[in-house]
Amino acid sequence: MHVDDYTYKRDGNTFRRTLLRESYRENGKVKKRTIANISHCSDEEIEAIKIALKYKNNLPYLHKISNGKCENGKSIGAVFSLYKVSGYLGFNKILGTSKQGNLNLWLVLARLIDQGSRLSAVRLARLQYGCEILGIDSLNEDSLYYAMDWIYANKDSIERNIFKQWEISFGQKEKNDHVFLYDITSSYVEGKKNELADWGYNRDKKKGKQQIVYGLLTDQEGEPLAVEVFKGNTKDNKTVKTQIEKIKERFGCRYVTFVGDKGMIKSDQIEELTDAEFNYITSITKDQIRTLIKGEILQLSLFDEKLCEVEDPEKNIRYILRRNPYRVEEIKQQREDKISSIKQKVEKSNHYLSLHKKAKADLQVRELNNYIEKLKLKRCIKIKKEDFRKLNIDIDTQELEEMSKLDGCYVIKTNLPFEAADKELIHARYKALAEIEWAFRIEKSELEVRPFYVRKKGRTCAHFLIALLAYKIQRHLSKCWKDIDFTVPECIEALKTITTLVTTIGNAKTITVPKPNKLCKEILDRIDVILPEVLPYKDAKIVTRKKLKDNRKC
Repeated sequence: MHVDDYTYKRDGNTFRRTLLRESYRENGKVKKRTIANISHCSDEEIEAIKIALKYKNNLPYLHKISNGKCENGKSIGAVFSLYKVSGYLGFNKILGTSKQGNLNLWLVLARLIDQGSRLSAVRLARLQYGCEILGIDSLNEDSLYYAMDWIYANKDSIERNIFKQWEISFGQKEKNDHVFLYDITSSYVEGKKNELADWGYNRDKKKGKQQIVYGLLTDQEGEPLAVEVFKGNTKDNKTVKTQIEKIKERFGCRYVTFVGDKGMIKSDQIEELTDAEFNYITSITKDQIRTLIKGEILQLSLFDEKLCEVEDPEKNIRYILRRNPYRVEEIKQQREDKISSIKQKVEKSNHYLSLHKKAKADLQVRELNNYIEKLKLKRCIKIKKEDFRKLNIDIDTQELEEMSKLDGCYVIKTNLPFEAADKELIHARYKALAEIEWAFRIEKSELEVRPFYVRKKGRTCAHFLIALLAYKIQRHLSKCWKDIDFTVPECIEALKTITTLVTTIGNAKTITVPKPNKLCKEILDRIDVILPEVLPYKDAKIVTRKKLKDNRKC
């Protein structure tokens, strides 16, 4: 006897036909007959009949099941999916399969599932089936801090492994024309005891907070390869030499092109790159453009929507020129808005002076000039006093026109030879720096690289390397899920709803995984992950040494 369960479609509708049937022999032939039509039964009733027939020869086991106890277990969907994706990306080779490697892999997965501190990562392990999948028998916050010490001690070899996996994945092993992108940003620090924290140019606009500086190295498509952390007062261009040495010595590359913005690659850095036999692609400032125009190396008439190229054979430098028409209109509108705001302030000042006879006009002039300087219009706009009490705005239209001549204009500078890359390729590679800016946004917002709560230099560096590895997974997921109308965090949240079911029969426990719903199945199919139906029962020892504060006492 068996259950014949069949689902079919007709006229766009889905139907299910479920029959209770038995097989028999007649004249040496196997035939089947229907005992009952159970299509009207619920899914639970049909499943119960299937289980009863499956174990019909083992009635004691059925009795145990009937007396068994079921309860919901840990979440499995998100952590298992991320674990499988990390395997596709070669994380088992990047971090290894040792206990320390698995602990750091848990920190990577935890950063994608629920960002927070090491303490919160331990609490998360009590809700997610992560330690059991990774083979971690015991976990507390101290073990995670020691794991961060391990990843810092092995940072060089881990980044070499990342580079090897990149070569394999992207078929770069036989090539010698690598193009690397590099950019730098900062993140603020909570507290004042971090060994790398210092005062500097705070890109987060977080007043009263010290910061650290970190640089991200990627390939030409924005795939992250390495990260370096610096003191908070380090200037952008001072970090380039470290990256040059890393590429040349650690990664074993010789013929590479280094791409960075004008604040990153200056004359000293160009000299360092040239000495290392590297090529570079960077941009130059508006003042440098004006100097080249005065020196008749460039002509203003060459700037157009289409790319133009000029060579300086004496210095072996190529300049790629372009005028962005969208930026021209944007800058024009911004300048008009600035002038309008200045006029409004002048009117406001005149009104104030007319009402307050003792108010000093010179003070109003000084404040207005400071505002004009802040808007970078000091060259063409001045405030004058028509008489003792009235102010007027003086706009030098000729100087304003001179300033607007370079609106939307930019110049890319490189020492790449013509046979290595044409102007279109060079332009595309420089524009690819936006990929790193996107990586910084993802790390800071979705992966919450800031703020972080570690003190030692090594653990600070480990924190950013873990964030880099998490971003590699996040980047892969964003490509796989690009056609789903959900963000990566939202898809992970959906997968977190898939939880295990723990069944206790006597002294034995079994863990089963329910079938995913339609949305979760689509999410899983896009990343080529199939959830297991049954899992071995494991009891990992997970404790937090530091308990949460009781805010009720506050």
